Amino acid sequence: MKTNLLLRALTKYIVGVVAVALLLFLPAGTMCYWQGWLLISSLFVPMLVVGVVLYAKNPALLERRLQAKEGRAEQSLVVRLSGLLFVASFVVAGLNYRFAWLLLPAWVVWLAVGVFLMSYLLYAEVMRENSYLSRTIEVQEGQEVVLTGLYAVVRHPMYLATTLLFLTMPLVLASPLSFAVMLLYLPLIARRIADEECLLEEQLAGYKEYKACVRYKMLPFIW
Repeated sequence: MKTNLLLRALTKYIVGVVAVALLLFLPAGTMCYWQGWLLISSLFVPMLVVGVVLYAKNPALLERRLQAKEGRAEQSLVVRLSGLLFVASFVVAGLNYRFAWLLLPAWVVWLAVGVFLMSYLLYAEVMRENSYLSRTIEVQEGQEVVLTGLYAVVRHPMYLATTLLFLTMPLVLASPLSFAVMLLYLPLIARRIADEECLLEEQLAGYKEYKACVRYKMLPFIW
């Protein structure tokens, strides 16, 4: 079973690296797009580390993180639109580099890398705190509401981490045009959260009380 899990994880990982590289370097028309290489290393090196740790210590969570097929129509639509958004953002970044439309300075790129890596640490911490995490919206057998750590501050710290990751990607790529495209992710994640909370209120015991206790969804004192 673990061998099959390893093969699935490695296959998805390799396909992801190749897909991102193609989406960036083909539109850029060159392999010398150094910001593209910077994003790939910043994205996939930590991903490999997290994957190895999960495989060794919590293969069940890794299994859930590999599941991508949504059972709810609302969530499936959000996932498809998000995928199209990512493709558009990467392609625009490559074209932006090729034609030098509007490139951010190097110091902004490196600052974005710092924020990106800190967001990845936040992502890893959320996975440490919540062993029920899945890529799909579902309530698992025996699942309980997590009340400690980051979940005592906001109800959806994972979405906070991933939103920070997604919004800093275009900045690592030195492409403000891609950043403008990626801003469309914000209404999508808001829609995903609204639908997820409807499901959790219906199926997860104690979630309504948790919502009353923790008021904010992603941003403390704001939303």
